[in-house]
Amino acid sequence: MAFHVMLIPSMDCPSNCSYCWGVDKESEIMSIEIVEETVRWLKNFREEPVTFTFHGGEPLLAGYDFYKKALPLLSRELSHLNPAFAIQTNLWLMTPQIAELFAEYHIPIGSSLDGPVEINDFQRGSGYYEKTMHGYKIAREKGLQVSFISTFTSHSIKLKEDIFHFFLENNLNLKLHPALPSLRSEDPDEWAISPEEYGELLIYLLDEYLENMGEIEIKNIDHLCKGIFVRRGVVCTYADCVGDTFAIGPDGNIYPCYRFVGMDEYVMGNVRDHPTMDELEKSKSLMSLREWEKLVDEECADCDYIKFCRGGCPYNALTMNKESQKMEIDGVDHQCPAYKMIFKEIMDRANKEFLSPSNMPMFPGMESNNQSKPSKPGVMALMLKR
Repeated sequence: MAFHVMLIPSMDCPSNCSYCWGVDKESEIMSIEIVEETVRWLKNFREEPVTFTFHGGEPLLAGYDFYKKALPLLSRELSHLNPAFAIQTNLWLMTPQIAELFAEYHIPIGSSLDGPVEINDFQRGSGYYEKTMHGYKIAREKGLQVSFISTFTSHSIKLKEDIFHFFLENNLNLKLHPALPSLRSEDPDEWAISPEEYGELLIYLLDEYLENMGEIEIKNIDHLCKGIFVRRGVVCTYADCVGDTFAIGPDGNIYPCYRFVGMDEYVMGNVRDHPTMDELEKSKSLMSLREWEKLVDEECADCDYIKFCRGGCPYNALTMNKESQKMEIDGVDHQCPAYKMIFKEIMDRANKEFLSPSNMPMFPGMESNNQSKPSKPGVMALMLKR
């Protein structure tokens, strides 16, 4: 099984999105020395293939020279791990020079766009759309693959039709995130959507996806359908990522995921110390997440969807303790009701399709005289997608 290392060159970001929870304007920039120490750490850490994702903040703040040194270093010195690369960036700082370098290493780009300019800039700030699309054009001109994440907020969820058709009409594949209560905001629920709203949104997008099959991809729906089909989560939110994902902050501190970077209570170690997996397992951070896994096994034991959900994301289970002023995990992923809604919808449709007359020839002795074909693809088509 592969493992995942997220490199966080900076927690700063030039944009100022209204619902952002993870930016530190005082953040330092990762030095190449931290990358060198990361290489020394990983050389004998594990034997499985590794994927490196540059994340942030805004990772392009590190600049061209950083990547010009870091990419060959990671690729060459860790060749026995067959390293693959990816980056999540708002694209504002993309240049032809950086794009050419990323193309050399076949780096797919994830970016963020919340819909058409008026919706996007209302949430992410004036000028965001134009700057991101300028970087997008540069990346595409160099042959780079770019996909977008759209964050649905209490504002934009009312405009879901406009957002879906924006992605459809512009030939952009869609991945979506629900805006969560910000753990660092004075009004944490201002932009957040409820689990019920998120579940209804996913069902709406499932319907639209099936109506427009072949014209757009909605990554979340693909992942949910595939997870049900193979009986396990196929993307980090629904998979056992604990112990297989690590994030390295600008100062070399190691965390369970990029979402925890900057939270002192979730520091697992530092790359300069070249910790073993056993040493990381003994950190308070990782021990607390192992306890969370046990909690999931207990709370979700009778849930029909436990095998392909695994309690969701532990970060999404955090709540601010008002007395201690510390983040604490208080249960399973707070989006659990949304997951149950969409899992049930997909499973109900799959069962209905599986037993439909058009599928009876699959079973000996149950041939049907009904030669009609479904008027449109169903969820089983999504489950069987490569």
